[in-house]
Amino acid sequence: MSPPAAMPLATIPGSKPSTRTLNNIGMQITTSSSHWTKCRSTSAAVSGSAIMAAAVVRQREEEEAEWRSYLAPEKLEVLTQMEPWVEEHVLPLLKPVEAAWQPSDLLPDPAELGAEGFHAACVELRERAAGVPDLLLVCLVANMVTEEALPTYQSSLNRLEAVGDRTGADGAAWARWIRGWSAEENRHGDVLSRYMYLSGRFDMAEVERTVHRLIRSGMAVDPPCSPYHAFIYTAFQERATAVAHGNTARLVGARGHGDAALARICGTVAADEKRHEAAYTRIVSKLFEADPDAGVRALAYMLRRGVAMPTSPIADGRHDDLYACVVSLAEQSGTYTVFDYCAILDHLIREWRVEELAAGLSGEGRRARDYVCALPQKIRRMKEKARDRAQKKPISIPINWIFDRHVSVILP
Repeated sequence: MSPPAAMPLATIPGSKPSTRTLNNIGMQITTSSSHWTKCRSTSAAVSGSAIMAAAVVRQREEEEAEWRSYLAPEKLEVLTQMEPWVEEHVLPLLKPVEAAWQPSDLLPDPAELGAEGFHAACVELRERAAGVPDLLLVCLVANMVTEEALPTYQSSLNRLEAVGDRTGADGAAWARWIRGWSAEENRHGDVLSRYMYLSGRFDMAEVERTVHRLIRSGMAVDPPCSPYHAFIYTAFQERATAVAHGNTARLVGARGHGDAALARICGTVAADEKRHEAAYTRIVSKLFEADPDAGVRALAYMLRRGVAMPTSPIADGRHDDLYACVVSLAEQSGTYTVFDYCAILDHLIREWRVEELAAGLSGEGRRARDYVCALPQKIRRMKEKARDRAQKKPISIPINWIFDRHVSVILP
């Protein structure tokens, strides 16, 4: 690029260039040099992008190879061999139908109360519900919608290798557990939906459309088909829902906003979730015993992605990212917070004795163990720093579930 700038001097031997010529030459050199720098920068950026893209592809390939290894016959054989153990230690956690609560036990029953009694009970329920703040009502809808998306969860479990209900009426212990668990879970959405309908505080048509959208959109499971990863996820989620319903019961109950009926419903659902959590926690503990390296690596795999609630695709037909709004409102209301998330991690790490794992771990397994054990405190520190830096102001948004009443939310 420099020869053209030197050409005027070369064409007149012995001549002295003028100041203007020198300035022009300087401008050309500067421009040429700048252009060269830009070219190099552009080239470096393109090269860097290519390297990053290749690294992303390589990482995805490694991750896929990682989770696919859990579908190897020897890994799936562990699940097959657990069948008698599931019969003895997991299935008993299901309650007989005759002994289980039903939604009609927790809400006014017109057949039992008669027309006048039922009307009076509904009036009382509505009066109690009137004292629950809109913020908690929105969180209640999110919890209820999570429960109502049960068909998605059952179909996800049935896609798992070695444990799914292949015929729909399989007599294997794994299949009976999935059906029994689904039957118990089915009551949760039912009772919450009926309460919401009777309370008169919700636009039920909008709520029902949200449920419809969620089931219709489905849920992408990552990774698919691996029982190890799925049971870890489900153990976490069962405890998370128990915490969310339990916190809601506390916030709306006698010491909160005085809705005893809703508090009883949420407390009853939370107790179910704790029992289901115990089942999945036992299953994962057994997997850790059989193959600690595979177990802790699967746990790290799930946690690196963050265990999101299965309602992450939730949509109301209006907001682009309703899930972010729901997460923020749950944090603000105290129904489910980052610190709850960390407490769940602490609990499961203790339950599965992750810190004690040593024998049978590969180098990758040891790194996974160390990552998992350090994660809760790392998340807490990040949250505290973010809170210290936070200067965002809340915004007011209308929520169609509650007839477009506005709630104040601080979005991330």
